[in-house]
Amino acid sequence: MRQAITEGLALIFQGIARLREAFPNRAFTIDGRLVGDIGEVIAALEYDVELDNVSRPDHDACTRDGRLVQIKTTFKDSLTFKTCPDYDLGFKLYADGRHEEVFNGPGRVTLRRYGGRKGIGTPLLSFPVGELRSLSAQVDPADRVPRREIVHQNGVY
Repeated sequence: MRQAITEGLALIFQGIARLREAFPNRAFTIDGRLVGDIGEVIAALEYDVELDNVSRPDHDACTRDGRLVQIKTTFKDSLTFKTCPDYDLGFKLYADGRHEEVFNGPGRVTLRRYGGRKGIGTPLLSFPVGELRSLSAQVDPADRVPRREIVHQNGVY
């Protein structure tokens, strides 16, 4: 069992080193920011956002037209939010490397849905991924953080 821990941690840190090499503007620290940094990189690659150079408590990025975007990411079945920025962008990650957008829309959508919840806006509160998917499905496409065209060597995907 000890060998499995040793080998597993070595692989994790090799992965972190690779991520830091590819995306030097993110720390990918194992003790709390790793999952969030991965989500932010996904957002920067796939959505029309510019990541903040310094992490902020209320938002992580800005759209081309100046809207603030908070990016949340999880491996679990819920995302945590504290504030209500212009836009929320939420992802669920999977161990095989896949990811799924579970919410893309104005922060007011989640605030309106959960506004009566005790403590909203002060502590981090957990919101079920399934419910966020349902709320996101109701967001008008014009009210979403726009996606980037992903260009590969052989064309646009």
